[in-house]
Amino acid sequence: MTGDMEWENGFSAPRAPAHVQPYVDVLGEKGAMAFLLEFGGAEVYLPASPRSRSLIVQRLGQDRTLALAQALSRMMSSGQKLRVPTAKPWLAVCMRHEGMTTADIARRLHVTDTTVRGWFRRKGRRRPPPKFDPRQLKLF
Repeated sequence: MTGDMEWENGFSAPRAPAHVQPYVDVLGEKGAMAFLLEFGGAEVYLPASPRSRSLIVQRLGQDRTLALAQALSRMMSSGQKLRVPTAKPWLAVCMRHEGMTTADIARRLHVTDTTVRGWFRRKGRRRPPPKFDPRQLKLF
């Protein structure tokens, strides 16, 4: 995937980092966000033949779990566990595109609002300045 992708609400999704891209390719942006929010930071085992008792199979289904295992196969060797990335800066930008406030994003990602604002500064994505209110007096 190159560039930004268009979401149904007219916003363009931020480009996923390389370590998140396999999740986006298999699950889509919304699915990848949900997966990373649920499993991010955890060590998971994605077998070549997933069984229905696995929590990941219960959440994604057998076909998508198998597709994810194949997409991530170059990141792990056979029989190894994989640590799912948290990708919090990318998730924060996606959540902002969905219209969430900084405080809501911070609560959802279990970080401070200062951290979220720092991610936005580094990404160059700031909230647009408030529109001029004609009822407000000019100070200068």
